[in-house]
Amino acid sequence: MIKVKKTRISRVSQGDILRNVDHIEYLSEKQGNIELSKIVFPLVIVLTQDCDLAQDYKFRWSRYVSKTEDKLLLSVLVAPIYNVEHVYTGEQLTELGMRMEQISRKKTPGRCLRNNETPRFHYLEFESGAPIVPSVIDFKHYFSVNVVYLKKLKATNFVCQISELYREDVSQRFSSFLGRIGLPN
Repeated sequence: MIKVKKTRISRVSQGDILRNVDHIEYLSEKQGNIELSKIVFPLVIVLTQDCDLAQDYKFRWSRYVSKTEDKLLLSVLVAPIYNVEHVYTGEQLTELGMRMEQISRKKTPGRCLRNNETPRFHYLEFESGAPIVPSVIDFKHYFSVNVVYLKKLKATNFVCQISELYREDVSQRFSSFLGRIGLPN
């Protein structure tokens, strides 16, 4: 069971879970017309290291004076969190017209998913009283979000934060997923 903190601090923190986060797919301009395509993810988790987020906050929003802006972040890495039932059926992205592979919950693939043995996914089952059903982080769908936008959004869209021990586990698994070596077919 994942332990969560429900108290909100003003800065964005590693392990924060936020709802309704915009991901800008693209922005284009043709003959003076601007087209913006965005995806609104119902839930995301902040993956960026907390020390970087703390330094950004200190230098961006405090009265601390620095000669450079090298501690500021341009963006924050997040990954979507999907309801595990939707992942089993491959329906987590049907609203985008995408069908994912089904994962049998009773056979080995589902067991591997729940035991966090599938590198792409991280299974989350929250303690009772947490406002989230059993869910899955999909590391393949990570994206970046502007840090100022995320801080403003946190004021109204904060759900909870996973505790330090669990966020470090997520961080290690995410870095392992990104560090994997792809072999040719």
